[in-house]
Amino acid sequence: MNLAAYGGDPTGNLLCVNFNQDCSSLAVGSKAGYKLFSLNSVEKLEEIYEYGETEDICIVERLFSSSLVAIVSLSAPRKLKVCHFKKGTEICNYSYPNTILAVRLNRVRLLVVLEESLYIHNIRDMKVLHTIRDTPPNPSGLCALSVNSDNCYLAYPGSNQIGEVQIFDCVNLRAVTMIPAHDSPVAAMAFNSSGTKLSTASEKGTVIRVFSIPDGVKLYEFRRGVKRCVTINSLAFSHDSLFFVRIKQHRNSAHFQA
Repeated sequence: MNLAAYGGDPTGNLLCVNFNQDCSSLAVGSKAGYKLFSLNSVEKLEEIYEYGETEDICIVERLFSSSLVAIVSLSAPRKLKVCHFKKGTEICNYSYPNTILAVRLNRVRLLVVLEESLYIHNIRDMKVLHTIRDTPPNPSGLCALSVNSDNCYLAYPGSNQIGEVQIFDCVNLRAVTMIPAHDSPVAAMAFNSSGTKLSTASEKGTVIRVFSIPDGVKLYEFRRGVKRCVTINSLAFSHDSLFFVRIKQHRNSAHFQA
């Protein structure tokens, strides 16, 4: 999560906080660089790596438990660096025409999100396989990439006026379907671990819907009171897809639903 998009860190030091794909580690970007922590213990965070050669790290994404990390800094917001942190080497870097808003990884693809375009890379050699251009303005870099290599789907907003979600097959590089998820723009979305379900929330925060993937059929709908709208920042499924959690900004609270 890029903290700048949600009001920032009160201390002014933290810039981003992200779990890796299987939630076995935590990456923290700050004005001093970035750190990686192991989540093997529920009692304490074990620091496994610290990098301070580049400051103001606003995006840091680790590929599962591997040594591969993707980083972006505020000083070079259009440049993506892919590094091997155990060897302390830079594998490659790519520059883009606009600011990088989000980066997503799985075992076969690396996704770079700009405000009006998305770049899909082959993670083996980092070649650009496909570019989705002229997307609706997406200033927060909202997207979701399935962590499952067999069901390697990308979800991104299809409109900035209503809650349309586009589903794209990142292996076969083709558009799959458009889901009319909400009446108002989408604020959060997440795939389950198998890439067969997608949960979405709108900017109003009153309804969360779950759709089957790739056909886009609505499976479930969860409603809360409509008297007050809230901002839902994040959605996540449990590993077995029986539960999911939503994080809302209004009271900094988490809600679990089955």
